[in-house]
Amino acid sequence: MRKIISLICLLLPILASADVLQIREDAPDRYVVVKGDTLWDISSRFFRDPWKWPEIWALNKEAIKDPHWIYPGDVVYLDRNTGQLTVNAPAPPPADPVKLEPKIRVVAQNSEAIPAISLNTIRPFLGRPLAVENEELESAPKLVGTYEQRQLLSANDVAYAQNMPTNQGLQWQIYRPNVEFVDPDTDEVLGQEVLYLGDASVEKFGDPSTLRITNAVLEINKGDYFAQAASGYAADFVPHAPQNQISAKVISIYGGVQQAGQYSVITLNKGRRDGVEAGHVFALYQKGEVLKTKGWFTPNINLPDMRYGLVMAFRVFNKVSYALVLETKLPVQLLDSARNPE
Repeated sequence: MRKIISLICLLLPILASADVLQIREDAPDRYVVVKGDTLWDISSRFFRDPWKWPEIWALNKEAIKDPHWIYPGDVVYLDRNTGQLTVNAPAPPPADPVKLEPKIRVVAQNSEAIPAISLNTIRPFLGRPLAVENEELESAPKLVGTYEQRQLLSANDVAYAQNMPTNQGLQWQIYRPNVEFVDPDTDEVLGQEVLYLGDASVEKFGDPSTLRITNAVLEINKGDYFAQAASGYAADFVPHAPQNQISAKVISIYGGVQQAGQYSVITLNKGRRDGVEAGHVFALYQKGEVLKTKGWFTPNINLPDMRYGLVMAFRVFNKVSYALVLETKLPVQLLDSARNPE
């Protein structure tokens, strides 16, 4: 009995490690980092679960706050004994004692540390208004008039707004409610997706306040709203699975299309109030088919939901969140499920 218990104790760490980090069958022993790589891409070359990025690189919470530690030209090694990646080549067991000395790592000035994920797709979404709740619209500054009663405004035109607060700065963004979000499970109105129209700067506060349009990407007119210029959103994301179970559904695909592919932006019907955080990774599932059976007394067969991709939440509001499609084997469709990856 003692031998059996000892064997179980010996195997437990190995089994736990195997459950956490699964090495790909075609994983190389080493990889040379090139410009354009991301930590997600590199992790995917070696492991099946790239969202476990901090564990794959054996990083603690303090270390992952600093992304500037892997550069193009570095060689990444797979330690198959620990199931982790490192930029330090595994040394063979020395035949004789070796004296270790600290070394300085030299990095070229024009080198750029690789990010956890590519920000090219989501960068425009980080600083713009995306979603607003109906209660916010009631108190939001509103464009009520134009200089010389112009119908459409563009850059350098003058606009007049009501409810413009004097304690939130001079720079504002202009938006228009576009699509209403409704929870497919509860029919609750979650808010509205807004259309970013441009930017404006306050020239004089009053009732109404006077603003000048500084940038216009679409036509601006009376009835549009103002939001405080967004800033301070995190640009360094650490992909990780939620600690608590969260089950969401795809309620919108940005751009108004019905299907999405890799690197598309989708909207989930869960947000901050449900525990969603920026960086949370979810697995995408397509609802399993129902196989009809013959006979009155034979129940139909419900096939299990099929997992086909991964998304990461990057902008989280109270009731909804926006996520980037990182991996997918099928087109993402409305009402597909997004759940904790297993």
